[in-house]
Amino acid sequence: MVTTISNGRFEIPRYTVAEAARFLGVPTSTLATWAKGYVRHPPGRPAVIGAAIVTGFKAEPGYASIPFVGLAEAMVLAAFRRAGVSLQHVRRAVAIIENEIGLEHALASRRLYADGAVILYDYAEAARDDHLTGLTEVVSRQRVFAPVVEEYLKRIEYGRDDWAARVVSPATTRPVVIADPERSFGQPIFINGGVRVEDVLDRWRAGEPLAEVAGDFGVPPEDVEDILRVALPTAA
Repeated sequence: MVTTISNGRFEIPRYTVAEAARFLGVPTSTLATWAKGYVRHPPGRPAVIGAAIVTGFKAEPGYASIPFVGLAEAMVLAAFRRAGVSLQHVRRAVAIIENEIGLEHALASRRLYADGAVILYDYAEAARDDHLTGLTEVVSRQRVFAPVVEEYLKRIEYGRDDWAARVVSPATTRPVVIADPERSFGQPIFINGGVRVEDVLDRWRAGEPLAEVAGDFGVPPEDVEDILRVALPTAA
């Protein structure tokens, strides 16, 4: 188990599955599979069971079940899926990383950023696993993550304890929204303005002009527009 716990990053559920999915820009059903696992019953064959690969807690529908560490883990999984790796092979990649790094919540550790690409590249080469080669590449003789994965990982900021401490939403091309357990109880806030996304969108949904709402909260109008464009995190 994790021995370094601060700011409730590991043990406090902060997001519903739908909220976390909107923050990450992935379908709610996808994140539900990652956080809760699944059981499928193919006709005429034994049931197929997939365990959860994102940290989550049991909760009634509509209640928060994903802690901050789960959000960070799901960020990495979203990157792997964006790289074109199937869920089956994402599960294999996660198992390899956790076994080699030897940490629970390895996807939320700085060591993933430092060592993960080498671990996966070496495994894929040794096992001749073409399904995982899309996650890494060789640049200047260094084994590094593929650009799409690197882009996501750069949006994770790590704390002094080497665990994820802040996550910038990948749902927008520009960095617009961040989740930080030390601010607004971890709820998504605008990077420019520092106010909760939900508070801004509530005013907009009430019918107030976008420019007026943005001005009152000190948020650039283009940032609000970007969030509305991707319906993040509670605009839908």
